[in-house]
Amino acid sequence: MTHEREPETIPESGLDSNEPTDTDAPRHGVTWKRVASAIVSLVVIVAIFYFVIPLIADYDEVFATIRAMTTSEITSLVLIGLWNLVTYWFVIVAALPGLRLREAAVVNQASTAVSNTLPAGGALGVGITLAMLTSWGFTIAAITRSAVVTGIWNNFVKLGMPVLALALLAVEGGITPARLTAAAIGIAVLIAAVVVLWMVLKSDRLARAIGRFFGKIVDWFRGRLRKEPLGDWDGRAAKFRLDTVGLLEHRWLPLTLATLLSHMSLYLVLLVALRHVGVSQEELSWIAVLAAYSFVRLISMVPITPGGVGVVELGYAATLTIGLDDMARARVVAAILVFRAITYLLPIPLGIASYVIWRVNNSWRMTDEERAQLAGDAYDVEAAPAT
Repeated sequence: MTHEREPETIPESGLDSNEPTDTDAPRHGVTWKRVASAIVSLVVIVAIFYFVIPLIADYDEVFATIRAMTTSEITSLVLIGLWNLVTYWFVIVAALPGLRLREAAVVNQASTAVSNTLPAGGALGVGITLAMLTSWGFTIAAITRSAVVTGIWNNFVKLGMPVLALALLAVEGGITPARLTAAAIGIAVLIAAVVVLWMVLKSDRLARAIGRFFGKIVDWFRGRLRKEPLGDWDGRAAKFRLDTVGLLEHRWLPLTLATLLSHMSLYLVLLVALRHVGVSQEELSWIAVLAAYSFVRLISMVPITPGGVGVVELGYAATLTIGLDDMARARVVAAILVFRAITYLLPIPLGIASYVIWRVNNSWRMTDEERAQLAGDAYDVEAAPAT
């Protein structure tokens, strides 16, 4: 997503130790869980598209609007959609030293295609990511660090964008109690997350204390799910700090800029789609679109359906059609469907091609030592004194 998905965090449990992981456990019932997940997702998707969205806009008018789009409008949207895909490759390259842009393209598109199409696709996407990157000489530790850091930066931006949107809406005079409440929650969570990350990176002692605190919470929830506690959270936090300080010291600026570019490129696809179907600045200002985009991105953090199908469309339709007449609502829904077709469907054939490239192309395979030479000194840092 700049497709609408960010890489999942790869669990560190068991990667550098002999501790058992969830993947070591017997897989009884896994198939049934996936079947149940698929059924729930299908029910949600059908309910949204068949029952809910028709209450917002008439499908006949929606598809008439889409058919009226010109070739140049569709072509320009596809090109912007392709650029949107490319921008996330920059994020991955920034977070994984030694990764080349063409490799980022292949691994990102292949894992996205799986995540967007299959129930529990996120877990399968992680498996494909691990298989590809390890075959190219990356260590599990480097891959895990990359996934964690990109996840943190993406969530920072997702939490920060509603704050920006609220400020712009205040200038425009469009603040509502609901938006104010959501923005206030976003501000609080963002500040808390930044403070926690700063404390973890500041010292080994603080990292261990925070690891113990959150570890107790996570292990409590695992216990309620009848899973074994992972334990050693203070050691995990200290290791995360040691591994991450060097990366962020060298890469925080390109990582931040690439993440912002990625999110804003996705917003641009939505805005251009709205303008191409005839939704004017007077009907929906770019600030109102940014606000809706920001809040729906928060909703999309909850993986209810593969790629957020149905849930994301409904979120945009509900927030962007407020106060519009029937024809304007039809144009908005048309733009949303075109936007989602480009950002959700476009990565799928590209992902299939990327997977084939990985399977047949052995020239990118490297040893750990060869890849480390490409990574350079991005991880090298003198550990801060334990305080």
